[in-house]
Amino acid sequence: MNRIDLKFKELRAVGKKAFIAFITAGDPDLETTEALVLAFEKAGADIVELGVPFSDPQADGPTIQAASFRSIQKGTTLVKILKTVKKIRERSSIPIALMTYYNPVFHFGDRKFVEQAKAAGVDGVIIPDLPVEEASELCRYALAADLSTIFFLAPTTSDDRMKVAVNAATGFIYYVSVAGVTGSKAVVPSEIAIKIRTARRLSDKPICVGFGVSTPEQVHALAAIADGVIVGSAIVKEIEKHAGAKDLVDQVSAFVKKLSQAI
Repeated sequence: MNRIDLKFKELRAVGKKAFIAFITAGDPDLETTEALVLAFEKAGADIVELGVPFSDPQADGPTIQAASFRSIQKGTTLVKILKTVKKIRERSSIPIALMTYYNPVFHFGDRKFVEQAKAAGVDGVIIPDLPVEEASELCRYALAADLSTIFFLAPTTSDDRMKVAVNAATGFIYYVSVAGVTGSKAVVPSEIAIKIRTARRLSDKPICVGFGVSTPEQVHALAAIADGVIVGSAIVKEIEKHAGAKDLVDQVSAFVKKLSQAI
């Protein structure tokens, strides 16, 4: 089992749920990204998702789109992000998943990407624009390398397609709480619970809820029905809010602590 599997095994053994924090790698710079990941671990985050900036982030709302643009302007690349993960691994064993669009992976090549991600210390990969039906090659290499491949379920996912995604997913299953792009929204746990119960009849893999989650109250409510809760845009907004401040890492990690404690 890789670090993601071990983390969920550890949490389940004590009846706890996972708090997963997303940030865009390289926003405001990769040195700060490294410092944020280390601070998030101390603040109670169980897993960190690092977003790979992309010029056409079609699954993301304006907050993460803007962060991706800022990161690209700073010269962030997938190669540099992997080097940053390797530096983090010198000081931390917190599970790390890359959230990336398929274009950077395609240009790397599936096999080379998996090998280099694993060598750097990445534990999982999330690719919003890669349908599970088109991911067999990537999954084959990832399975051999023990790199988790995390697939999505959404409110619009049919029961037949749910079976395919659940069977292909490793690490955890990412349940998109709302139809649309990332960003803070009003999440209704009762609507999500029905879909999660359906997925649980198909698999005992952890199911984590993301998209639209922004407050401790939402985190607390969703933790009651899912195995983990993912917060992204709200954290990225905090980074933008404190841009240029000397205490950016302290301010953002304090916000993450409030969210993680709500679990």
